[in-house]
Amino acid sequence: MEESRVSIRQYIINYGSLLGIVSIIFSLMLFFLDMHYQNSPFQQVVSFIILSASIIVAFIAFKKDNEGFINLSECFKLGLGISLLGGLIGFLYFIILINFLDPEVLEKGFKYQSEIMRMNNPELSQEMIESAIEMQRNFSTPGIIFVFVMIFQLFIGFIISLIGGLIVKKSRPE
Repeated sequence: MEESRVSIRQYIINYGSLLGIVSIIFSLMLFFLDMHYQNSPFQQVVSFIILSASIIVAFIAFKKDNEGFINLSECFKLGLGISLLGGLIGFLYFIILINFLDPEVLEKGFKYQSEIMRMNNPELSQEMIESAIEMQRNFSTPGIIFVFVMIFQLFIGFIISLIGGLIVKKSRPE
């Protein structure tokens, strides 16, 4: 079996950096609209589209530069590498956000979540809502957030790599 002629590492760096930059631009747009703490379904869908597009475009570019061939293993390496680098860049932005841009972002998020809980579940008592928010606070340290973000980012990257890889793969003839 002949190995690919182009370096996967360079594609990971290029497209992972692109993913991180586009994600930061989207996050800054939300910041300037004062929506950065809401984590709405729309924001999640746009973030998923940005991640998916970065990975699929990288597959296509790699395949083009590799004489039209890409196998599933290369797709996994590309997708997971891009997800990892994009996630690291995004987390660095998050650290800047919570330390410099908006140190109150987590508290804004907790307050917003309690309002949503109150609207969606009027039968909940104030104590129940406060208990749920306190549990969220316990899991909102930068270290815990980093672990959850990276696991989620890599899981979604794996799924996109699997589906995208099955679609674009083309093995070299034996």
